[in-house]
Amino acid sequence: MTNPIYLDYQATTPVDKRVLDAMLPYFTDAFGNAASRSHAFGWKAEEAVDLSREQIASLINATAKEVVFTSGSTEAINLAMKGVGDMYGAKGKHMITSLAEHKAVLDTAKHLEKEGFEVTYLKPDATGKVTAEQVAEAIREDTILVSLMWANNEVGTINPIREIGAVCRERGVLFFTDATQAVGKIPVDVEADNIDMLCLSGHKVYGPKGVGCLYVRRRKPRVRLVAQMDGGGHERGMRSGTLNVPGIVGLGAACAVAEQDLEKDIAHANALRERFESKIFAALDYVEINGDENARLPGCSNLSFAYVEGESLIMGFKDLAVSSGSACTSASLEPSHVLQCMGVGDELAHSSIRFGFGRLTTEEDIDFAANQVIEAVKKLRELSPLYEMVQEGIDLSTIAWTGH
Repeated sequence: MTNPIYLDYQATTPVDKRVLDAMLPYFTDAFGNAASRSHAFGWKAEEAVDLSREQIASLINATAKEVVFTSGSTEAINLAMKGVGDMYGAKGKHMITSLAEHKAVLDTAKHLEKEGFEVTYLKPDATGKVTAEQVAEAIREDTILVSLMWANNEVGTINPIREIGAVCRERGVLFFTDATQAVGKIPVDVEADNIDMLCLSGHKVYGPKGVGCLYVRRRKPRVRLVAQMDGGGHERGMRSGTLNVPGIVGLGAACAVAEQDLEKDIAHANALRERFESKIFAALDYVEINGDENARLPGCSNLSFAYVEGESLIMGFKDLAVSSGSACTSASLEPSHVLQCMGVGDELAHSSIRFGFGRLTTEEDIDFAANQVIEAVKKLRELSPLYEMVQEGIDLSTIAWTGH
């Protein structure tokens, strides 16, 4: 069985060969524990970890000491939100997030509500965007944290992070952004963008799975967190546990490659998306783009195909690896919570497919994928009585429905 064409780059990315080459020595010859300070094996591992901190910091314009390693973005999100809650809870019990966030943020917010915190969930607009004005209106005297994603993992919409950060800075409220989808795909600058905390994950930037980090600002303001795991006091006391040296080396190398290739990667992904969407829209009617067409991640195309059921459509893509939404909720039969909060109806939400293009995607892949999508949609619509009625000019809104 040959592998299908991979078009699910928002779910995960392959490890770049340059990243793998950097990692390999730390599985065998340089296998030391970075916390071992009494011999050369530990010193070499610590040097590698320090280099990775510098590579990550360079990509986001931070300092190396502001990088705290974790197992990935989910852990970093928990550390940021719960850590702020525990540290600053005496100052206030109010936090702000949005309905379009990743489940890692939403579920952490629900946990904090059970702990006595009040969370305001901002509703994004029809493109999935939250505005700085919404944040300003929601901030109260007891607000201690705003947590908003940089770019949405399902529709690719990019929030006005710099403006939101400026509002938070002016009002003295900490600002945390889940930048898992943004880092390495678009420019990120924690200083210019007024970020106090930021998370990223290795496997979204052509690095390994199971490793990520949390940026925690050290000055103006200094952010303090209560650790969520007790142990040996690693990572400035914020995250105990033996460091995953090969993974951390891979994360650092992936960030270095991303910084070096950022402009090239953006241009490549934009060209692929434009090629794909132009072919789809030239051949099919009743197709909608979900997200902000003017502010989307370069490699993300979330499309709704009316009069077609999404899961049936995916099954029709025999040679394509795509997704109907977030990988973390793909087992759910419920329509995407992101599309729902954007105001997309259930029927259209169920017909939505996320296509993700990346560094290894080729124009030939795009052409093959577009042709297969077009063929599958046309076949399924031939079986749809609703589509036939629309083609005949019948106004479906005038029909009284008694069932599904």
